[in-house]
Amino acid sequence: MTQTPEYDLDAVRREIPLLRTHIPMNACSQAPQSDRTRRAAEAYLDSWASDGMDWDRWMEEVEAARTEFAALVGGEPNDVAVATSVSQATASVASGLDYTGRRFEVVVSGAEFPTVSHVWRAQERFGAEVVAAPTSAGTVPLDAYEAAITEKTLVVSAALGYYQTGAIQDVGAIAELAHDRGALLFVDAYQALGTRPFDAPSSGADFVASGNLKFLMGIPGIAFVWVRPGIADALHPPVTGWFGRREPFAFDAGRLDWADGARRLDLGTPPVMEAYVARAGMAWPRALGLDAVERWNRALSEHLADRAHELGLAILEPSDPAARAPTTAFACGDSHGVEERLRRRGIIASARGPALRLAPHFYNTLDDVDQAVEALAEELEEGSTAA
Repeated sequence: MTQTPEYDLDAVRREIPLLRTHIPMNACSQAPQSDRTRRAAEAYLDSWASDGMDWDRWMEEVEAARTEFAALVGGEPNDVAVATSVSQATASVASGLDYTGRRFEVVVSGAEFPTVSHVWRAQERFGAEVVAAPTSAGTVPLDAYEAAITEKTLVVSAALGYYQTGAIQDVGAIAELAHDRGALLFVDAYQALGTRPFDAPSSGADFVASGNLKFLMGIPGIAFVWVRPGIADALHPPVTGWFGRREPFAFDAGRLDWADGARRLDLGTPPVMEAYVARAGMAWPRALGLDAVERWNRALSEHLADRAHELGLAILEPSDPAARAPTTAFACGDSHGVEERLRRRGIIASARGPALRLAPHFYNTLDDVDQAVEALAEELEEGSTAA
């Protein structure tokens, strides 16, 4: 097994102040702050303090963040919309679709974070019917999608990575099933983007959304959605705003002149400071090389699984690290309690319902993994003894 990554891990770790006092293993929930993201936030705050308003410069930074996300997923800036969250990005797409024709079904999966399903279910008042593809053994089998997609399906909504177990889904295979039956494919990539290369145009997806606070090293308050070229111009979402116009600074309240491409999904004044931070965060794993990041994440995940098995810990399916993002989930009855006790020991984990997740990223070491898994085993043993 690889013992060190292909980049300078010590240099990476020096940029993350939290590593001096804690072991963050919660990249699936909130990445730690880095010197570069802090500098980005301070650049905005300094501009605001010294200039009061530097609108043109701020909008340049929003466009730079849009461009960075486009590069991350292999697309073009005009095919990316800027949102405030994946909830809002999904709502913008969902509200732009027409559920009154012969296609009105929306297939959702049990692997998606609940907010995505909530948005699609909210379309039922406009004629949508939601059909669920259930999870099995920690993922959604392809035959579950195949059974759920019919000639009435308008859009299939899937996740690149299952939020609870980290299971990676075969987006290409899901896209083939959807497209063969005339449906679109929406992919929430939040739980895996930044851990491995992902090319949206060749993936088969028609929409790819992600926020930035997880593996993309950013903060809440900003998200992006890539839209396959040629699809966006058919969308006329009632969830809209002045930045969704072709000429927003014409200040024409009397008409909806839709912007070209995915930009028509932009809403109101964009999240400026968040854009500064998002660009800095996204650029980091891309600069290190996403292939190299993926290989080190795989080494960390394999080591984590090996130590967990040695200590008798049960990993929720899928247990194979190759089938997951760098998120390993453990069954844990009091997951939030265990998360809090680990935090008191300097280890930051992430609870999700019945699962306690450990998710290292490119800045973690094998020693980080050892300490985290051993502490988890001790906490679970103490909890079992107390019970």
